[in-house]
Amino acid sequence: MEIGSGKKKNEWSIFGAFKQLVRFGWQQALSCVFPVVIFASLGITQVIPLPFLPRYDWLLVICILMQWWMLRSGLETRDELKVITLFHVIGLALEIFKVHMGSWSYPEEGYSKLFGVPLYSGFMYASVASYLCQAWRRMNVELVDWPPFWAVVSLAAAIYLNFFTHHYWIDIRWWLSTLVIILFWKSWVRYEVGEKSYRMPIALSFVLIGFFIWIAENIATFFGAWEYPNQTEAWSLVHLGKVSSWLLLVIVSFLIVATLKRVKGKGSNNLNNQIALHK
Repeated sequence: MEIGSGKKKNEWSIFGAFKQLVRFGWQQALSCVFPVVIFASLGITQVIPLPFLPRYDWLLVICILMQWWMLRSGLETRDELKVITLFHVIGLALEIFKVHMGSWSYPEEGYSKLFGVPLYSGFMYASVASYLCQAWRRMNVELVDWPPFWAVVSLAAAIYLNFFTHHYWIDIRWWLSTLVIILFWKSWVRYEVGEKSYRMPIALSFVLIGFFIWIAENIATFFGAWEYPNQTEAWSLVHLGKVSSWLLLVIVSFLIVATLKRVKGKGSNNLNNQIALHK
């Protein structure tokens, strides 16, 4: 009886783990709706030419319509739209600079290009913010042992500025990466899947998201979202060293979203406390 009971318990344990994995995958898939639409649009417009407008302009129209639908359907909140818009501006500024410096290019024609950069490109950065916001809300993410506000903001600003300054000065990305490890050494992210709570070191979540974005970057360049200098003749795999760039970009994205969430959370708590005092 004991052997049989133990076997059944193990089977239920495996089934429970698989069920949680499916739940986690489903929540992640729902959080990735906007990035998936962008990648699908890149693939479709590469294979099937659309009439009336250049490809880059169609991609912009699709991104705007997708954002409108997400807001109207309730899949995205107004606060999340504000965060995504901020990322669009930040990403577009970085794109304009990088294209000017020859880091990559957008060779196709388009009416909606600003200084050689199509406006849809900002939505690729916004899609990262969309994923973070969606996953944060769906999985009830909480931050444990989060560093001081001034340290987080200073580090995020330094990482973002290094994307610009390394063209004129030394590249300090590895120093910044070391500072990330030191600053977030004791920090964890707690999240829920179903009714169970899990936790993960913040640094590990940065690496995982950065790696998957690198994979997404290979898909994007394959479908002609943009071109690196070594891809002008034929497509080739994006160098693995780019993971460090995406890792830092993910860190900036996560820090901005986390800071805005905490600021809003404190504002809501203060408002609730004021209401309680007046009662």
